[in-house]
Amino acid sequence: MNTLINPSDGKVKFAAGVVWLSGSIVLLLKGSQLLLMAVAIRPDNHWTWLAVPAGLFFGGIKTVLIFEKACRRNLDRIARLFDGRIWQAYRPGFYFLLVLMIVFGGTLSRLAYGSYGGLMAVAILDFSLATALLGGGRLFWTHRPEHGSEADDEER
Repeated sequence: MNTLINPSDGKVKFAAGVVWLSGSIVLLLKGSQLLLMAVAIRPDNHWTWLAVPAGLFFGGIKTVLIFEKACRRNLDRIARLFDGRIWQAYRPGFYFLLVLMIVFGGTLSRLAYGSYGGLMAVAILDFSLATALLGGGRLFWTHRPEHGSEADDEER
């Protein structure tokens, strides 16, 4: 049996975790690059570095209010899959939204180029999303699925 076609032993969960956590890494790198661009525009402005704690703060709020719940629901859904496939790590709509988010984030970064305020705003947004993804992502190691809650029969 080809394990890429018919994964077992948590491979769907692993695939979901890779997508989730790779997003946080990409956003941390992108936010850092934007922050360095803002520093290049205003090298003597020490307020620039407040983007990092601001992103952590807003990301912590997003973790608790949004990302933990979304991650927990997805992990419960994955646990209920019968004969899960790697592409079932997320619902089909998620992949469409992911593409839209990537395009939107890239567009925001391009629009912010050369603007100190724009770079700071997008850097804070990126840091907050990265923090929220990392915060929610810890559930890939700690969450125990709730079987029988909100059964997704269409996934079976």
